Amino acid sequence: MRAQRGRAAFAWIVVLFAGAIAAALRYGLVEPPGLGDRCAAGGPGAPAWCGLRDLVVQGFLHDVYGAAALLAAALALLYRRRWSAAFAAALGLLAIELYCYESGALALLVGALLLVRANDPARTGEPARRGQQHVQAEP
Repeated sequence: MRAQRGRAAFAWIVVLFAGAIAAALRYGLVEPPGLGDRCAAGGPGAPAWCGLRDLVVQGFLHDVYGAAALLAAALALLYRRRWSAAFAAALGLLAIELYCYESGALALLVGALLLVRANDPARTGEPARRGQQHVQAEP
């Protein structure tokens, strides 16, 4: 039971870590006002991470993150494993953070629901806790 909780917590930590990475990309590389101008100017004064910034921007302009999130959600629905659900939720959160919010929201919802379902004690074979036992109408 303790290992089960650890795996469930690890899956949610992976999702939150993906969200933190996406937020760092968005607010650190994409949205700073002066960074886009310096990268557009090019030349020797351009920061070294302009190539990464261009890849990130092209990714959300062409909806790459949304398509990847939807593919991960479809795989999660197909496999119905904790790792695939966490992957779908993580890519969904990344897509939401990087401007692909429609498809990202769907993938995050599918992944989160499958993660909650994967942690259900009735499905994992864990014994019911006190207060969760079923009462029979007649003995």
